[in-house]
Formats: sequence, structure tokens, C-alpha cells
Amino acid sequence: MARVRYGARTEAEITASREKSAKLPDIWSTGVVAVWESDPDVVAAVLPPPLKPAERPLVRANISKVDLPGYPLGAGSVAVAARHGEVEGWYPLVMPMTHERALTGGREVFGEPKKLGEVTVEREGLVVRARLARHGIAFVEVRGAVDAVLPLPGPAVKTDFYFKFLPAVDGSGFEADPVLVHCTRNEKVRRLEHLTGDVVLRESMYDPVADLPVRRIVELTIGEKTTDQKGRVAERVSARSLLPYIHQRYDDPLQVLDGPPEGSV
Repeated sequence: MARVRYGARTEAEITASREKSAKLPDIWSTGVVAVWESDPDVVAAVLPPPLKPAERPLVRANISKVDLPGYPLGAGSVAVAARHGEVEGWYPLVMPMTHERALTGGREVFGEPKKLGEVTVEREGLVVRARLARHGIAFVEVRGAVDAVLPLPGPAVKTDFYFKFLPAVDGSGFEADPVLVHCTRNEKVRRLEHLTGDVVLRESMYDPVADLPVRRIVELTIGEKTTDQKGRVAERVSARSLLPYIHQRYDDPLQVLDGPPEGSV
């Protein structure tokens, strides 16, 4: 019989796939990072417990082109500064990606709020323009010009917080208790330049980051970096406490209430 591709894989194939994924080379990206101070009450309002606001009400937009072998990837995120106990980090609200392959592992393994979208980083000489867009709306745009080469920072470890959960089949909450994930990234930078420019937030009912106004720009850079990542479950969290926030994950707030078709078994 010819091989059935939907059939079970052999142990050798599974092992080879696991070993290959564990030995990925450094993958470099070119990206724009914008960090701004926003309103403290707004930043606090988007954080599900047990996350707490960081000392400063910061918002960060990352907009990158990733040099993946075989196909380029656009990857972005908008996150707010947060802390969990003694750990300082960032809580991403939305993570647009240009390919489905980039969605799967992040969402299913780590609980990342990834969605298909458009991610653009353009540079002509010293002029830089970067955008995050979905549903035809560029809801974040960074415009600027390079005015200085910055000293390279040393290797750094950064933490993102994610909530991993599985909506219940009948639309009533979750199948099991959600978990809070700490995702740590080891970051190396090989080029970094300062930008003078601005951050534009546009209204979008699907990605309402315009609710996080730019009060003061803290950082505006373009650079080349590589990262790896490792996640761990920090704790199980209250389903009741998280339920009011899970619309953050979906374009349609009612999507999370979808149950099985009427009459299904």
C-alpha cells in the first residue's frame, strides 16, 4: 500500500523531527521597536489577574521582518508592561503574523495571542516606516528617520506573559483551568539605530490598541536581533477571573461562546 500521509508517523520520524527542531540555527530579524508611556489606568485595565501593572505604564510595539529559511515572515506584537510576583515582563495583547505556520506553535504551545495580519518594515536610506495591519486597517504605524547608531547592548533575557486556555465545547467557560505561562527569550543584537519619529495608532474594532494613547515616546529604534524562547507554566489561574478578558484573543467577542451545533452529539 502506498504511504497514507494522514496516517501515523513512525517513532523514527517523530524523533528526527524533534531533533531537527531542537537544533535550529540563529534566525535574525530586522525590526522596529517603539515604547511609549500611556495612561496608568488604561494599562491596568487590560491586565488579567494575577498580573499587575509594572512601575511605569509602558506600551511596546515590535514590528519585524524575520529571515526564516525558505520564506520571509512578518511578525509583530503590541504589549503592555506587567509583573507577576517579582518577575517583570510584558503582556502581549495582539501578535500579528503573516503566515499560519507562525501561529500554530505559539498559540497552541505557549498561549500567544497570534492572529494572521500584515506586517511591514520598509527602509529607504535613513527613512523608516513600519506597520501592523489587519482587516485593511493599519492600527499601528511607526514613521521615522535614523539619526544615530547606538552601542550594541549585551545579551539580555526578557519575559513575556501568556494565558493558555481551551474554550469549553459547550461554550461555558473552559475545558480545564487556564495556566499563566512565563516565556523567556534570550536576545542578541548585532545592529541598533535610533529613530526620530512618531507612533500613530488608528481605530480598529478588531485591534483596539488606540485605547492605549501615546503620552510620551520612550524608545524608538530599528535593529537586527536573534532570539530563542522557552516557556514554563508559572501557575494555574482562576477561570472566573480570566473569563472577562478572553475576548482579547478573538475578533468576534462572541466567538468564545460558540458551542457545538444544535443537536450534535
